[in-house]
Amino acid sequence: MLLIGDVREKIKEIKDESVQAIVTSPPYWGLRDYDESNQIGQEKIPEEFIYNILQLSWDLKRILKDDGIFWLNLGDTYYGPKGGHWSSDNSFTNDETGTKYREHRKAPPKHSYLKTKDLVGVPWKTAIALQQDGWYIRNDIIWSKNNPMPEAVKDRFAKSHEHIFMLTKKPNYYFDYEAVLEPYTKPLNRWGGDNYNDVEVSKYENGMAKSLGYSHQDTKGKGKAVRPNPNGKTRKDVWKLNTSSYKGGHFAVFPEDIPELCIKASTKKGDTVLDPFMGSGTTAVVAKKLERKWIGIELNPEYAQIINDRTCQTELF
Repeated sequence: MLLIGDVREKIKEIKDESVQAIVTSPPYWGLRDYDESNQIGQEKIPEEFIYNILQLSWDLKRILKDDGIFWLNLGDTYYGPKGGHWSSDNSFTNDETGTKYREHRKAPPKHSYLKTKDLVGVPWKTAIALQQDGWYIRNDIIWSKNNPMPEAVKDRFAKSHEHIFMLTKKPNYYFDYEAVLEPYTKPLNRWGGDNYNDVEVSKYENGMAKSLGYSHQDTKGKGKAVRPNPNGKTRKDVWKLNTSSYKGGHFAVFPEDIPELCIKASTKKGDTVLDPFMGSGTTAVVAKKLERKWIGIELNPEYAQIINDRTCQTELF
């Protein structure tokens, strides 16, 4: 289901505790113009952006089930004119809504402590505001980009990562770690090394794990039975993934790997997934492939056709 309009209004139409997982990437503060007035991301100072996300989270908490998970992807920016960018050559997105917009963006007002060229720290400031409001921060996942946008900078290192915060309403929640296990880098033929730090009994009782029957000697000399999970090892909190693009016209596209990992880990077939900043519809596409229901909210009505086209295409396969 797709809702078109301001997320702060459309979210009111969603029933209490009807969503199992929220997977989203809000507009980053001061980096893009989505052609709508009063849009989130165009606030004069970052504190206003953080407060808008906090206010939205009150409704997100209302519609999220008690055992649900809120996955929040946030990138950072620099303080000052042009969104802290000093050249139009620092990315491939040389367009009116992206780089050209930043070139003409007015300098934000004088800040109590942020200076021009300061890294703002929006991701963690937002996460801490949510934490202070009652959310549990369970993970700060680093999305390490294999193919980041190039930056023409000579006085710092080029950025190549973003944050994905795993947030919950309660200390206990639904999480299927085995649905997103990482493959072993070496065969299961010996003990030792990083490959076996997270050895445990698998829930797959009739699988290879049970038949292997390995034992491991602990530091006190007492043997204990342990079995490596045949399906892989526990996924770590650094995800090395490519960025993505969509030729259909949208300029900021979630790579499918991110919602896939989030949805697999926090939902079951038939559950409902929400993306309150739907954009090009990647979360919906992945949810549909994984046999989950989805709800999307998108501010710009022009993107509705892109979302509908992409979700309809998944029905052909």
